[in-house]
Amino acid sequence: MPHTSRSTRSVPRTDRQARRPVTPVEPGGGRARRGLALVAACGLLLTGAGCAKAGTAGTTAAGGGAGSAGEAKSPVKVGLVYSKTGPLAAYGKQYAEGFKAGLDYATKGTGAVDGHPVELAEQDDAGDPAKAVSAAKDLIGKGHKILAGSTASGVALQVGPIAAQNKVLFLSGPAAADKVTGLNKYTFRTGRQSYQDIRTAASFIGDAKGKKVAVLAQDNAFGQANVAAVKAVLGEQGAIVEPVLAPPSATDLTPFATQAKSSKPDLLFVAWAGETASALWTSLNQQDVFASTKVVTGLDLAASYPLFGPAAEKISFLNHYFDGAAGTEVEKAMTAAVAKAGAKPDIFTPDGFTAAQMVVHAIEANKGSAEDTDALVKALEGWSFDGVKGRLTVRAEDHALLQPMFQVKLAGTGASAMPSVEQVIPADRVAPPATKIAG
Repeated sequence: MPHTSRSTRSVPRTDRQARRPVTPVEPGGGRARRGLALVAACGLLLTGAGCAKAGTAGTTAAGGGAGSAGEAKSPVKVGLVYSKTGPLAAYGKQYAEGFKAGLDYATKGTGAVDGHPVELAEQDDAGDPAKAVSAAKDLIGKGHKILAGSTASGVALQVGPIAAQNKVLFLSGPAAADKVTGLNKYTFRTGRQSYQDIRTAASFIGDAKGKKVAVLAQDNAFGQANVAAVKAVLGEQGAIVEPVLAPPSATDLTPFATQAKSSKPDLLFVAWAGETASALWTSLNQQDVFASTKVVTGLDLAASYPLFGPAAEKISFLNHYFDGAAGTEVEKAMTAAVAKAGAKPDIFTPDGFTAAQMVVHAIEANKGSAEDTDALVKALEGWSFDGVKGRLTVRAEDHALLQPMFQVKLAGTGASAMPSVEQVIPADRVAPPATKIAG
């Protein structure tokens, strides 16, 4: 997993610039998480921050909160660093829309917590770790104690250490790399991770002992995380795991599709994220890979459904989320809020919504203040709550987000392709092993 050196200096409260890593479904990661095809990992793993109204207690940020003497209470500054542009911009857009909806939901439309308006500052990292680190340092220097975002795994793995060095709460978004879990005491997840994607994929194949599994992915943080996760899950069950990695910049993917087919795997696990997903599936179709091996991948964003064509019904899909998958009251609230803003929920909309729920809960537990970040951390550790996908739990030991996952079938082709849930995989069945927090 690419990692640049970490600075050991805290960032002073002045504007400052900084440095970098790569990603996704990332979706991670990255579902990865990715055009995703595993996004299986994108959607998988994957390889994928906006802002909004807020307030469970108080008034809107625009109007300001009122104290007992009619004076406005000080705002709580929250920085959002995500892919507003770049190869994962579609995922970043979903995250931002979800964050806005979640902030409005968690604050009951007031825009404030305990009378303190939530003041949001958005920064575009374009999927570039160097830009993300620079943006994070800039926001920290301006007094932001809470950062959220990271569509890409490489970005999360660089921003997390900066947050720890400066004792700032960091809520990672769609980034799916497993190394984000337990990265440090100040870093939390608001989405799924690669291990959860792969445990869901493993539910399709039964006994893995002696079977050959090829992992087709991009050679970046998201893809490498998926390979590692497949080895950890299926490799331990006796499968022979062989990676087929393509450079993230590659546009001609035929050689990699050919390599995957030539390895003659019993299972081809595809973990892909970003704009080259269409080219990947075209290459796999042209090489007739579906006729020679079982393909498992993550179901990515809705715009990717037509890419599978006639092969869609032959693919086994694992899924983090699609519009309408959960059927919960919280999902209905998110859908209504996103629709009001002129959009539709998609694979990473819940990640933003969950991030906002966690932000508001942490601030509420500290009576409208974000100054004591250790107290914010304590408020989130072990917290269990109703989220878009159902009951979610922030595991205290390593800050993993325990959540259900989905086995999905895609029926129809082209614009008529529609997903449906075949089975809900409970949170405990896909929970990653607990890890020790690094620092």
